[in-house]
Amino acid sequence: MVEFLDKDFQREATSLKYILTTPTNFDKGEQLPLIVFLHGAGERGEDLNALKRYCIPKLFCENQDYARALTISPLCPQERTWYDYKWEVISLIEGIASEYNVDKSKIALCGISMGGFGTWEIAMQAPELFHKIAPICGGGMNWRAWYVRNLPIRVYHGRLDDVVPLSQSEAMVNSVRVQGGSVEFTIYDDLGHCCWDRAFEETDLISWLIK
Repeated sequence: MVEFLDKDFQREATSLKYILTTPTNFDKGEQLPLIVFLHGAGERGEDLNALKRYCIPKLFCENQDYARALTISPLCPQERTWYDYKWEVISLIEGIASEYNVDKSKIALCGISMGGFGTWEIAMQAPELFHKIAPICGGGMNWRAWYVRNLPIRVYHGRLDDVVPLSQSEAMVNSVRVQGGSVEFTIYDDLGHCCWDRAFEETDLISWLIK
């Protein structure tokens, strides 16, 4: 099942549209992992179909049984960022987790570009909510990396990225490691900014997020 939804969290009169996918024959008696995906700046606006261009919403909208998991892909309004909507995203995750009987020990967060920044930020705001994170070609406030030092983390970035410099991910990874955290850091020497297809479709990233 793929649902296109608009939910009002009654937080400062804001709302978020999102895509929710569930596998075939899912019922709420079955506890499943949850993958939360944050898109990049190019998909902002009002069109939920724009989310289906890349990564988790693309793969799971094409095949809801891509993996035995639920997925949520919220839509960020135009001219805003995930920093502006971090509390709405957290509220959405908590609401879906309760409504759909999600295995709360298996909630993973991932994102690309602007969503990579959002992944770092939201995980640092609510590290207890997640069991794994995977920011791709993102970055963040590396001095706050202490908050995610206990999370398993995978980071992906293209060395040739001329939109978000590789140094952004390097700063976050180094800060987590200095705090005693464990990060798997993959650098694609031959790729620029759009390295996410290789990360999601040519590695075990999705199975890693839910296992």
